[in-house]
Amino acid sequence: MKAFFHDSYGSPDSLQFRDLDVPSIGDDEVLVRVRAAGVNRGDVLAVEGLPYAARLGYGVRSPKNGVPGADVAGTIEAVGSGVTGLQRGDDVFGWATGGFAQYATAPATMVVPKPNRLTFEQAAASPTTGVAALQGLRDVGRITSGHRVLVVGASGGVGTFALQIAKAYEANVTAVCSTRNIDLVRSVGADRVIDYTRDDFTHHRDDFDLILDLVGKEPLSSSRRALRPGGTLVVVAGGNPRSVTGMGRFARTLRSPFGRRRLRPLFSTKRPEDLSTIGELLETGKVLPVIDAVYDLTDLPGAMNYVQAGHARGRVVVTV
Repeated sequence: MKAFFHDSYGSPDSLQFRDLDVPSIGDDEVLVRVRAAGVNRGDVLAVEGLPYAARLGYGVRSPKNGVPGADVAGTIEAVGSGVTGLQRGDDVFGWATGGFAQYATAPATMVVPKPNRLTFEQAAASPTTGVAALQGLRDVGRITSGHRVLVVGASGGVGTFALQIAKAYEANVTAVCSTRNIDLVRSVGADRVIDYTRDDFTHHRDDFDLILDLVGKEPLSSSRRALRPGGTLVVVAGGNPRSVTGMGRFARTLRSPFGRRRLRPLFSTKRPEDLSTIGELLETGKVLPVIDAVYDLTDLPGAMNYVQAGHARGRVVVTV
């Protein structure tokens, strides 16, 4: 099979496009013929080996998994002897190991049926960002109907999912974005838009029940002022990936006893039940991924560099 491979940490341009053996599967795994794979900021960091503390998981001196990539959509090619409920020929999406390749393995619990109404590209764009948005709003932010929700960084991959999920919870949603993205965020559900080139959301004092901060540029104390008493600021981004842990901003939320205005970090996790929830939202059309760019797998370094530049509107995927 064709796959991108790295045996040392470096920039996306250091990835090598190689012929590799099709991976074998364990008893509780499936082999997926990858049709499309989502490109996340986390994939770029994994290739670079950042933050440095993450190498305890990636591999201290060199990558444990030579083929990067996690978010995939494709067709099951083979199933392990212990797998039930899935069979060869099923179209699925979810989390795999070695997704930037023609074939990838995945625990059977980490993939779910692909909604029929979705393309493979749309499905591959959904696992990590969709689940992160869901967990940030529902689990950490405790969103309820009627909440006034602010999404900072609303035009990105997690942000476009968050706007739609918040509307599915019948919240009143305000998006923070640049001028060029106003029409986009309105098209996916924003009731109100704050153009950060002209207005500062931190000046809207006591205005929001829940803030999902996907950018992390504003001081926590300033962002907190935009919360109503009893509100929650969910911090998803803002750490320096070139620091030892990349967790400085998250640590400050844990140290900040802000009383009735809560600060909470989001540590998103790969939970199969949440992937299924995202699948249900996609199937009903309450949520649809926004895709900015589609690259061919052979141009994976270009796709990663585009994601790393930080200007993607929605998701970036590669087709295989």
